[in-house]
Amino acid sequence: MELNFKDGAFSKLKNKKRFVSITIIAATAAILCAILPGPLGGLKYYPVKHQIAPLKSILPKWPSRNDSLLQFASIEFQDRLFGPESIEFNPQGNGPYTGLGDGRIVRWMPDRGWETFALSSINWNREECDNRDNPRRRVRNEHVSGRPLGFRFDPRPGDLYIADSYYGLLVVGPKGGIARPLVRGGRDSYQVCQRSRCSSQSTLPTQARAGIAVDLPCSLSRSFLPEMLHHMVIVEGENTGRLLQYDPNTGNAVVVLRGLAFANGVQLASDQSFLLVVETTNCRVLKLWLKGNLTGTLEVFADLPGYPDNVRINDKGQFWVAIDCCRNRIQEIMTSTPWLKSLVFRVPVPLSWIMYVVGEKMYSVVALFDKRGGCSGGWKTARPGS
Repeated sequence: MELNFKDGAFSKLKNKKRFVSITIIAATAAILCAILPGPLGGLKYYPVKHQIAPLKSILPKWPSRNDSLLQFASIEFQDRLFGPESIEFNPQGNGPYTGLGDGRIVRWMPDRGWETFALSSINWNREECDNRDNPRRRVRNEHVSGRPLGFRFDPRPGDLYIADSYYGLLVVGPKGGIARPLVRGGRDSYQVCQRSRCSSQSTLPTQARAGIAVDLPCSLSRSFLPEMLHHMVIVEGENTGRLLQYDPNTGNAVVVLRGLAFANGVQLASDQSFLLVVETTNCRVLKLWLKGNLTGTLEVFADLPGYPDNVRINDKGQFWVAIDCCRNRIQEIMTSTPWLKSLVFRVPVPLSWIMYVVGEKMYSVVALFDKRGGCSGGWKTARPGS
């Protein structure tokens, strides 16, 4: 019998073949996802819903001039310092000091170059921790070496207070050496943080006789590899971060804030009237009022176009915020649909591929904010990965 194309028989046949092909591909993908491990390697993974300010509502308030001034900056000591986190100068203006991925805090000496100033862990040893030819192995041994992520000097005695992601709140004298733990006991102390293998504490401002630190513990039941911790916190969207205040008189830390999503930086205002706390996962900076009629009030200081990583104050009372930029609509959708995020991160392909597909942009922005949260300028790198 002659096939009459006008009757649509050929079109129906094509549609049927297309449907069968799509079904086979979908079934194959489902089987592979069920059998093969995804980029998270079979780790326990519980994404949760969280809301971030839409990018379209932020960009109109963002400075139209976004210079690439950092294109003139150079990357120094790239093969000599692994994973530098936080920068500080001592009360005499010497330094800088920075914390490395191998657990050391190093300082710059003009006549000698970089030298080890302090260690977070008494268990630090050269065989496990100082393997400069194999950074991945060093990361796997973070639980031995420690990971100093934030520190500040007390200007009067010159002691250096350290926030370490494995060993908690520490202090070391002006001459350096092995840091000693500060917090004793208490359910909400850093000892709990240490047992739960918390992932990220950040900059620790010390003012008068009180120190304030940010810590971000993970669930006690987790079995994440150290290098996966901060990735998992962002991917899951969990909000187990806390802001803690340490009292040197009692040796205990009290919880000031709970429910922070990847707490990743803290800074006191110049007049100590408020405190800024960075939330990386939620792409924003929070303000906690410490004085006046609004004491104890928490509000959004600034919503950001990307993922912030630390905050520092300058001599004018303005705030510098480093941002990994920029997020997009796909990422915003995934924050409100945990089931979709769970599905995507179970696809058996490298994590870098997934990040590329969802549109992660790998460049950095340094933004300057006034006391009210207004952004007066942003300076970005001109090349990816800088």
